[in-house]
Amino acid sequence: MAMAAAAGGCCCLLPPPHPPYSSRRAGMAAENSMTSISEKQRKAATTEQLWQQFFSDPSQWLDKRSDKKTKRFPDFTHKTSKKVLWIDNKFTSPWVHASLAAMAQCQEERHSGPSRPKISGKVTSVEQLWQDFFSDPSQWWDTRFIKYPDFKHKSKREGLWIEGWQTPSWVKAKMANMALGQIQSSGGLISGVANSFGYGDNVSQLCQEGRLTEALYMVELMVQQNTQAPINAYSSLLKGFARRKDLAEGKQVHALVVQSGLDSDIFLGNTLVDMYAKCGSLLDARKVFDLMPEHNVFSWTAIISAYVDHGQGEEAIELFQQMQQTGITPDKVACVVVLKACAKVPALKQGKQLHSHILKSGFESDVIVGSALVDMYSKCGCIEHARRVFNNMHERNVVSWNAMITGYTQQGLGKEALALYEQMKQEGVQPDNVTCAVLLNACTSIAALEQGMELHSHIIKSGFESDVFVGSALIDMYAKCGSIEHARQVFDKKTKQDVIVWSAMIGGYVQQGLGKEALALYEQMKQEDVQPNNVTYLVLLKACASIGSLELGKQLHSHIIKSGYETDVTVGNALVDMYAKCGSIELAGQVFNNMHERSVVSWNAMIAGSANQGFGKEALTLLEQMKREGMKPNEVTYVSVLSACSHSGLLDEGRSVFDSMSKDDGVTPTVDHYACMVDLLGRAGYLAEAEDFINRMPIKPDLVVWTTLLSAARNHGHVEIGRRAFDCVMNLEPENASAFVQLSNIYAAANMGDEVAKIRKEMQDAGVEENACMQLD
Repeated sequence: MAMAAAAGGCCCLLPPPHPPYSSRRAGMAAENSMTSISEKQRKAATTEQLWQQFFSDPSQWLDKRSDKKTKRFPDFTHKTSKKVLWIDNKFTSPWVHASLAAMAQCQEERHSGPSRPKISGKVTSVEQLWQDFFSDPSQWWDTRFIKYPDFKHKSKREGLWIEGWQTPSWVKAKMANMALGQIQSSGGLISGVANSFGYGDNVSQLCQEGRLTEALYMVELMVQQNTQAPINAYSSLLKGFARRKDLAEGKQVHALVVQSGLDSDIFLGNTLVDMYAKCGSLLDARKVFDLMPEHNVFSWTAIISAYVDHGQGEEAIELFQQMQQTGITPDKVACVVVLKACAKVPALKQGKQLHSHILKSGFESDVIVGSALVDMYSKCGCIEHARRVFNNMHERNVVSWNAMITGYTQQGLGKEALALYEQMKQEGVQPDNVTCAVLLNACTSIAALEQGMELHSHIIKSGFESDVFVGSALIDMYAKCGSIEHARQVFDKKTKQDVIVWSAMIGGYVQQGLGKEALALYEQMKQEDVQPNNVTYLVLLKACASIGSLELGKQLHSHIIKSGYETDVTVGNALVDMYAKCGSIELAGQVFNNMHERSVVSWNAMIAGSANQGFGKEALTLLEQMKREGMKPNEVTYVSVLSACSHSGLLDEGRSVFDSMSKDDGVTPTVDHYACMVDLLGRAGYLAEAEDFINRMPIKPDLVVWTTLLSAARNHGHVEIGRRAFDCVMNLEPENASAFVQLSNIYAAANMGDEVAKIRKEMQDAGVEENACMQLD
């Protein structure tokens, strides 16, 4: 049973009027006793209940996947209640996918019998292989430390695996008994409850060796024998399965914890929260946390960290505030975790409050806390505060320097980042691969090719060139600094197995406008059997858009669907943009309408596409639809809408949009919005109003605003306004050739030959390039 990729389910009557783009929008009102859980979590909990209902009796659900025409159609429908469920990679819980996969495997086994691997040229049953193994284990090598398989026969080429659905339960139990026998023979265990702690130590040892299956069965044996397994046995198992991200086995350990009556233990509760978070089930982590009878600072830190790791910084900050209200004082670790949350949101106010607590607690001398503060202030846009913290740190390690250099780079201060690197070297701190990758980005941001090449030399000497992120940053730096040949040289020296390197080189070609070369490299990438990722598809779609290749874009779209990246919102946005720029607004609309999830970028791409194709009214309709669906427009949205109004001659509508953007949506107009309004008024012939509009602007008009007015004056033959606009352009850019040409055209259209001659002389006196002068002839 091949599973479609992932996501949330929702409960509603069929047919749903507006099927959800994700489970986060699912219109479910569920009662939930955990009042501290947010609305999104309550919806997710109700979705979990729906899936539980599905697996309790799958026969009551109709499988509609073969009937799907678009992503909006449900995957399963209940026969009587008409409730519906969707599957989507991004939102559906991992245990749902595991259960669906298990159902598929069971169906396959019923139809074809147990899998019989082909070994040594003959077909041997797995059951018989295990019998052979237990008849003489000395003839088998234990290869679990190096994997795969777990055991290999010394003379034959037969292999066996412990993990997996094909392994019989009696084998796992017998493996546990063998491990138990080894421990007993070594004196590590004497039977009885009194030595259960020694037993727990041996379980921990098995977990450290990666033998989690045996360790789990040993604990299960203890529980079956009513022997209390110690806490460290459970914690070792939970940590082991967390490292593997094995949610199903982690839940099995959780069940044993409850069965043993240890679910009220605060240490195990903290470990369970951490396990669920690392296995991707934030909902389960929160449930465990809320059911814990008491919390300590480690409990709060675990759940806050879970929210941070799942990209929910705001919720993490709310939990931190609840923690403080309970009277628990955060320690260093908690402070670092919350600083990460503040950096991600960003939440400068809360970050400053936490900084105050850190100072009062004396944590500022800790190098990890200091580095986290630098990172928080940098990502919140307060680079001066970040530098002040950095300068006051008593101790700085390479992480501290990386945080500060990254801060400068992200703020577009490449020169400052490179200067700090020089100081770093003077203080004897050795840069690592992260430092090199960030510094290459700094060189890229300021087109510092020479410094980038010097850094490349250091990278080679330090042995970091083999690092995939450093290599991709080198390719990106050379390409964006205009040296595509050097970028290709770096690429050709790299091992061609990592998709990141291929994506960087393809992106470099796109950056230089070499769309055909980018697509040719993609074909080579496929021939070498390297699977593209979402970043690869993003740059390829950009390449198609840059050269206007609709057919290639369609082919790429087909590959994206086969690869399962169509549900990725960033890829969906790029598809909309590509189709719109290739002139197919209809196909752009189809992709847009079928997207499971839409971000503000999705709406902006569709609105901009409509604007560029001259569909002004459609752009306005999209803006209203966007608001109705609860998505708040941003500055980019309004630039696109105003541009659409301008190109479609929708003067009154454009005025209304401009007036409402700050009043209704809190978007403060920027110089780009004012330029759009000047263009709108100028195209409609309202030049005097456009000039007055500029003079009343609360911000200083830039070159674009004045050249827009000058262009409008040329189109409508308005000499006086054209001359005033020209003078303002000259004040900002005295050698602007285009302005001379446009004013000359205005004079020529008005039969003012003397003024045309004067303009020509002014151009020559100003040293304007010769080809611009030729345009006046």
